[in-house]
Amino acid sequence: MSRLREAFDERLDEVHAYLHFLEMMGAQAQSGSPKFQDAVEAITPQQQKLLYASVYLQLYNLVEATMTSCIESVAHAMSTDQRWTPHDLSDVLRKEWTRSTARTHVDLNYSKRLEAAMQVVDHLVASDPVSRFEIDRGGGGNWDDRSIQEMSARLGCDLVVSRDVHRAIKRPVRDDKGPLALVKAMRNALAHGNISFAESADQVSVSELESLAQAVIDYLDEVVNAFAAFVTRYGYLIPERRPTGAS
Repeated sequence: MSRLREAFDERLDEVHAYLHFLEMMGAQAQSGSPKFQDAVEAITPQQQKLLYASVYLQLYNLVEATMTSCIESVAHAMSTDQRWTPHDLSDVLRKEWTRSTARTHVDLNYSKRLEAAMQVVDHLVASDPVSRFEIDRGGGGNWDDRSIQEMSARLGCDLVVSRDVHRAIKRPVRDDKGPLALVKAMRNALAHGNISFAESADQVSVSELESLAQAVIDYLDEVVNAFAAFVTRYGYLIPERRPTGAS
C-alpha cells in the first residue's frame, strides 16, 4: 500500500468513526432523547445540530489533507530519486520547480530576485538532481471538485473519475451545489462566522450527511488512485526519461 493511500485511509477512518457515532446517537433518539453513556442529562436538539455541523468540518479536513498528500507525493517522488534533474521533468512540473526555486510567485526586491534567479541557473548548469521543493497550492479553504481538477491538470495528472462518481459529485444537494462544493461552502461559512453551527445543520438528518459524505469519499478515493498511478508510472518525467515499463 502506498503512503498516499495509507494517509487517506487514516483520515477516512476518523470520518467513518464520527458518522458511526452519529448513527448510534440517532438510534437512541428513536427510543427517546439520546445521551452519552452514564450521562445524567440527555443531548439537546441544539447539541445534536452542533454535532451534525462538525461533519462539514471533518469532510473538508479530509479534502484538504488528501490534496496536500497528493501534491506532496508528486514533489517527494521527483526529489527522492537522485537520477532526476530539472531537464528530466515534464514541462508542467519543470515550471513548478522553476516557480518554487526562483520564487517567481513571491514579492522580492531586486537583489533577492537576482539571487533566486542565479540559484536556478547554477542548478541547471551543474545538472544537479532535483532537490526537495514545495508546490504552491494557493489559498486555503478553496478545494472543491473544480479546483481539484484544475490542480491535477496543472501537475500533468490525468484525473478521470468514473461516470457514477462524477454524477454523484455534480448532483445538486443544496443551493445548486454538489456535495464537495457544498462542503467547501459550509466549511468557509462556519470558519468566517457567516453562519452558526446550529444553523448549518438545521433540517439535516444523519442519513443525508452520510449520503453527502459518501459522495465526497468516493470522489477523493478516485483522486488518490489517479495520483498514486501518476507517481507509479513516473508521469512527472518526460516520456523518454521514464524507466522501462513505465507508461
